[in-house]
Amino acid sequence: MSDDKSPRKKGKARKWVIIAVLVLILGSAGAAGGFFAAGMLGGTAHAETEDPDRPKLVLKGEGAEPAKEGEKAEPVIGTVDGDGSSPKDAANYQATYYQIEAPFTSNLKDSGSFAQISLAIATYYDSRLLESIKQHEIAVRSTVLMHIADQDEMILSTPQGKEALQKELKAAINKILVEKTGFGGVDNVYFTNFVIQ
Repeated sequence: MSDDKSPRKKGKARKWVIIAVLVLILGSAGAAGGFFAAGMLGGTAHAETEDPDRPKLVLKGEGAEPAKEGEKAEPVIGTVDGDGSSPKDAANYQATYYQIEAPFTSNLKDSGSFAQISLAIATYYDSRLLESIKQHEIAVRSTVLMHIADQDEMILSTPQGKEALQKELKAAINKILVEKTGFGGVDNVYFTNFVIQ
């Protein structure tokens, strides 16, 4: 008789262990699902870390009305998120231009000549990007001057040399902005004055 009771106790114990394991598995799965739904796991981490002050792309027609005489223009605030690069469908976005007031004057590499260049910057991002450029203008000026000083006079005298400098300055300005603010966004650099003497 004692032999009959032993196997029965082992069966009951095994049954309770299996039930406990199933409860743990189902409880863990439920907790993971709850965390996922609440956004604590995957999916919404980007939304939590997104900076609300990050510049946004400005769709055409989204800009503020032009300022009346004697009034200050309202800043343009974009509504489309971007990654700091030029948008693929640029025709849908409003370009904004910013003229850097003081010209850049620098000696040229291996030459007695110098260049005096005035720049304007174009972006499809809102006024927050322009404010970043103004805030870090000293760093921008420094990097632009270093790139101009590294130019060869003969190459810079050609249209191809000017285009190469234009691309180089765009990349350099975006690099400075990324270092200082975490965001680039300059679409192009334009020469508004270009003199080599």
